[in-house]
Amino acid sequence: MSRHTPPAIAFAVAMAGIAVFSCMDALMKGLTLEIGTYNTLLWRSFAGAAIAAMPHFRRRPGWPAASVLAIHVRRGAVATVMAVTFFWGLARVPMAQAVALTFIAPLIALFLAAWLLKERIDRSAILASLIALAGVATILAGQARAELGEGALLGAISILFSAVCYAYNIILMRRQALVADGREVAFYQNIMVGLFLALAAPWLAVVPDAVHLPALAGAALLATISLFLLTWAYGRAEASYLAPVEYTAFIWASILGYLVFGEHVGAFTVAGAMLIAGGCLLAARRKPVPMGNLEGAQ
Repeated sequence: MSRHTPPAIAFAVAMAGIAVFSCMDALMKGLTLEIGTYNTLLWRSFAGAAIAAMPHFRRRPGWPAASVLAIHVRRGAVATVMAVTFFWGLARVPMAQAVALTFIAPLIALFLAAWLLKERIDRSAILASLIALAGVATILAGQARAELGEGALLGAISILFSAVCYAYNIILMRRQALVADGREVAFYQNIMVGLFLALAAPWLAVVPDAVHLPALAGAALLATISLFLLTWAYGRAEASYLAPVEYTAFIWASILGYLVFGEHVGAFTVAGAMLIAGGCLLAARRKPVPMGNLEGAQ
């Protein structure tokens, strides 16, 4: 992989990956409300594996090395838990609030990157995350005044647990991106999640009606594109540098939540979004540190 890509380009590509992923979230929320969390994730994963298999196997790849396969399996397991808990919660709270709750993940990932990947965290990265975190607090203060309905508290707890998993997923994404390209990552991510979910298929799996197939295929395609973009970006910039880009998901969630589900965005939400955007701009402008030592990170 090239290590000469300007960091601002990697940051922009990561932002595009988050935007695509947010569109997938909107499709997934609708599907989850109609056919349930488990079946939505199961069939989307297998559809995604089929889509990702075409570019992956077109180049006739060999079987991945044992160490690389171990990373694929580990990230697949983490992604399975992360996805189930997030989409279960997403069906119970507005998109903007759900995404806001996940914003603890990049903050945790900054420190995990220092611990697991030996990356140095400079003051501007910490400041950028604190600014964005202040935006999240502002949003939650506004959301606390809204009536979210029965089950919202459990949904919020589920999403917070998913966010912790996602923090570790960011670190695994960085490791994975250094040893595999986007096509390989997209294929193995989908197939691993599908296989882990399939363990419960005898009890939970239901073949979806044909009316849901376009949305499932669309969600799978968007997830695959997002995985490719994020893998490309994380293969060319450090996790601590790219982690704040996750905050841009709130802006997309606010727009899509309003357009698709009629979820209104108030003054607290707008103020919080401005803080989040400010933190991301600060992170994008800072000078990234050199590639860290990855020994012992596998």
